[in-house]
Amino acid sequence: MSVFQTLKKGVFENNPVLVLLIGLCPTLATTTSVKNALGMGLATLFVLTMSNVVISMFSRFFPKKIRIPCFIVVIASFVTIVKMIMDAYAPPEINDALGIFIPLIVVNCIILGRAEAFASKNGVLASLFDGLGSGLGFMLALVVLAFFRELLGAGAIFDIPIHTSLKPITMFILAPGAFVALGSILGFVAWRRLRREERECAEAAGKYRAELIITSKNKPE
Repeated sequence: MSVFQTLKKGVFENNPVLVLLIGLCPTLATTTSVKNALGMGLATLFVLTMSNVVISMFSRFFPKKIRIPCFIVVIASFVTIVKMIMDAYAPPEINDALGIFIPLIVVNCIILGRAEAFASKNGVLASLFDGLGSGLGFMLALVVLAFFRELLGAGAIFDIPIHTSLKPITMFILAPGAFVALGSILGFVAWRRLRREERECAEAAGKYRAELIITSKNKPE
């Protein structure tokens, strides 16, 4: 598998949120606005990518029985870097909104899962693109969910009011709205995947029938 296929697979085919359904706690909690979703997505993308690279480089030196604690130490180091950078440069409203969810990146099952399942078993370049793919897929899911929640719940995008005849539905920026919006997006993604599989099956069946017809015509009497 090429590195670009690895990247594409992380973004679409194995999207952490929309396909694998992991990392849902920060997904639901930090998507009240697109700004918050971007902040959380970028932080996770950095930690996931850098952790994958470092773990891929040094995994052979980690004792097998304590490899998970070693992975967590690596991840926690990059989370600390992100937290310090955000405290120094990020807008106060984003820091306040994300709060405890930045330190909790340490125990995000997406990052630990990619470290165990991929980075510890593959080369540095492949692990880099795997981290980028999964991180971009996670950020994409957050931004899409936050877009609909902020638009429907606050009637705005990036805190800029959108002129519309629809009255904002406050529920969508609250916890119940997060579940409703995410469930709707997951349903749409599942429907699209089912339609694609049906189309692929129909194409395969058509090719098989065509081959049978050709074979029967070429069969000697």
